[in-house]
Order: sequence, then C-alpha cells, then structure tokens
Amino acid sequence: MAVSRALRRFWRSYSTVSSERLRFCIVGSGPAGFYTADKILKAHEGAEVDIVDRLPTPFGLVRSGVAPDHPDTKIVTNQFSRVVQNGRCSFIGNVSLGASISLAELRELYDVVVLSYGAESDQALGIPVEELAGIYAAREFVWWYNGHPDCRNLAPDLKSSDTAVIIGQGNVALDVARILLRPTSELATTDIASHTLAALEESSIRKVYLVGRRGAAQAAFTAKELREVLGIKDLFIEIQQADLSKTPADEEELKRNRIKRRIHELLSKAATSAASVCSPGQKELHFVFFRKPDRFLESDCRSGHVAGLRLERTILKEDVGSGRQIAVGTGLFDEMECGLVLKSVGYKSIPVDGLPFDHHKGIVPNVRGRVLSEASGDAQVEKGLYVCGWLKRGPTGIIATNLYCAEETVASISEDVERGLVTSSSSLSKPGREGLLQLLDSRNVKIVPFGGWEKIDSEEKRRGNLKNKPREKLTTWQELLEVATK
Repeated sequence: MAVSRALRRFWRSYSTVSSERLRFCIVGSGPAGFYTADKILKAHEGAEVDIVDRLPTPFGLVRSGVAPDHPDTKIVTNQFSRVVQNGRCSFIGNVSLGASISLAELRELYDVVVLSYGAESDQALGIPVEELAGIYAAREFVWWYNGHPDCRNLAPDLKSSDTAVIIGQGNVALDVARILLRPTSELATTDIASHTLAALEESSIRKVYLVGRRGAAQAAFTAKELREVLGIKDLFIEIQQADLSKTPADEEELKRNRIKRRIHELLSKAATSAASVCSPGQKELHFVFFRKPDRFLESDCRSGHVAGLRLERTILKEDVGSGRQIAVGTGLFDEMECGLVLKSVGYKSIPVDGLPFDHHKGIVPNVRGRVLSEASGDAQVEKGLYVCGWLKRGPTGIIATNLYCAEETVASISEDVERGLVTSSSSLSKPGREGLLQLLDSRNVKIVPFGGWEKIDSEEKRRGNLKNKPREKLTTWQELLEVATK
C-alpha cells in the first residue's frame, strides 16, 4: 500500500493510546454516511468518527437530489445535524477522495474507513449521437434546479422548443416532469435555485413525454409521486387506453405487488377521467409505454443540437432467468420531435484508485458491507474497509433504505472489532482526525468544518427570508467557500 512520506511522519509522532479508541472515517455525507456515523457512535463508546465530503455542504442527495417542492423529506437533516454535533463526530467538507487525499492514505490514518459517497455519474443509453446538445442526464438537471455547484452553469435551453422528452419512468423522472410542468408561482416559495426559477419563468416547454420500455404494470415510480404529478393544476394528461390493457402475465405480476397494482389503478383512473382534447395554452403530460430509444435525431437548422428521437416499439417477454417480463424490440419505429431530452435511466458510482470495483454491477464488491479485494469468488476481505449506500447495493431505494443498509454495515464492523480484525497491528494508534487535518493543511486544502456549513446555512436562510423562501441556496463554489470561511 503506497503511503506518502508526510503521512508516515505524522503517524510516527503519535504515542500509544488505548486500542478501544478506534478512529473511523466515513467518506460521503449523505444519508448512508450519516446513518452509519450514528450507528457507530452508539455501538462503539469512545470511537471518533469523521465524515468527509468533497462538497462544502453536507447531506448529499437530501440537499442536491430531493425536489424543492418536497420540504418534508428534507427534515431528516435535523437528525443528521444532531449526529455531527456529537463531541466524538466531525464533518470535514471540501475534501475530495483521490484529489485531496488518497484512499491508501485514509486507510493508514484510520482504523476503519467506510465509503458511502454514492453515485455521481450516469448510465448511458449507448445509442447513436447521444452527445448532441440538448440531451442531459436527469441527475444534471436535478443538480441544476437544486443549486449544486457542479451544475450551476448547465443552462438547459428551455426556450427553443415546446417539447421535452424524459426517458425513464421512475421517481426521478416524475420529479423532473413536475418541475417542468408545475406553475412557477408554486415553485417560487420553495428552495429551488434562483437561476432555475428564472429559466422556468421564461420556459417555452408545454409538452412533456415520459417514455418507458415496458408497460403501465411495470412502471417504476411510486403511487405518491404519481398522485403528485397527476394533481398539477390545469394539466392535460394523455395515457393510451391500449397501453393499460393487461396480459395474464401482467395480472400475475400485479397480484403479487400491491404497490404496482395501486399505480396501475391510478393510471387507469387518470386515463378515463382526462379531457379528450387539450385546451389552448394548457400544459401536457404524455405517458408513453412500450417504447425504447433507438437513436437521437439531429436538427437540420441547429447543427449539433437534438431535434427528436427515434423510438422502437416493444413487447414484453418473460426472462427465463429472472422470471421478470423484459422489453424486446419489434423492429417497428416511431419518431418524436423535441428540443430537450432528459435521460433518467439510472445513476452510476465512480471508482477511485485503490478501490476494488465491479464495473458490470456498478458497485464495490462486498459481503454485508465488507469490501472484497475483487468481484470473483476467490476474493479476500479488505481489512478495515467497508462500504454503505448506493456504492454498496446500487442506486436503489429511498432515504430510509440507507438506514437498514447502514445497520448491516455497522453490524459487520462490530463483529470484526469484536474479533480483533480492525485494531492496529502497530503498537502506535492511528492518528485519525488530527493526522488528517495536518496532512490536508500541508497540501493547502481549505477544509470546511460543520461550523462553516452552519455559516452557509444561516446565510441561505437569511437570503431566503427576503424572498419568502425557506432558503436561497448559494450555488457556486466560490460563494460557498467565501461564506464558509468568513
């Protein structure tokens, strides 16, 4: 394991302390990270826990992923704040794993390292001309409207076309559709980024198409999200009755899943109660089932810009291996014009140097949170290295799913502590927080402690109060760091 000379010098400067005082580092301050920290603090008396994040702001997807019109979902940050205010816990922001410090160095500094940095990239469709302007990952769009500093300058063109296509039919797809279609007067009192609100107020988007490969019986969104988008004021809904017909396989699938059954009922009700004709000026939401993207179409008058896409019609066939119904192309195609495409087909985690990674599954190979040296059956457990959240199981579930995920990982850690597998083999204790801070200082990394986040939080709330909003987010790296270090 390669370790810098500076790190070895810091480590040698420490005297022996009780091995019971374990040092934990958690990389990633989203729900998985905070739930893990909370469980560790409760399970290991005397443990010190440092939560490291590349952003100067904590809370991960609760801040940058949860839609601005879902404030109740964000209340969980109060619980997370109480965790980090524990005297044995700290938040260290503006520290990038792989750039500010390596994984090998963290493992030398701490007894236990838990990686919970989630998924900050996207699955590709893998179809022709996917790189055209006007095509974005839904994650980028979500970060844009939530004020994430990496997407502050995304600036999607909402003026040149009246039609947007969202590929995918999960909750993120519905969030994006709702933001595009909901009256801006309602969004104005949320914590939506001001640059996004301004763009939506001038938006020409009137039609949104939600495209899915399978049928209504297989839609991946939840009933709550569906009811919310169907309840948007003065919205024309179109769902083809033919798409709601059920095969015997669909009937069997719905019989086994109460949630899916409820979703199908809501879609059926919306289809029968919707007006037959769209009124002038009315916004439209079209559910398009049994279609998969085949290729994007380039504009004739705007070189390099998307003007539409070609969709292949699909049918469902049973996959013998999984027992699920999968979409199969029929060779029949339709074309759809649009000026904006948002791909909501899944998030993807990014590996870092020194971290085993299963590129096929998009996760770190692990057994109950214990990181394995490789994805094959002969893999060995990596001592003191654990994983939690999307990096452990893939980008699935809700915020609370991370609670159970964290419980499993911390149970594995506790078992290994009990068996003496994570204590230092050296007579010297690991330097932990103090060693990390010294090393970062030697590299001129300007960390943001939790007190710096509290300054950001206070300033955002102050600005929001002036506009009748819960907060006005700071959306550039420069502004965030300036306020945090005042």
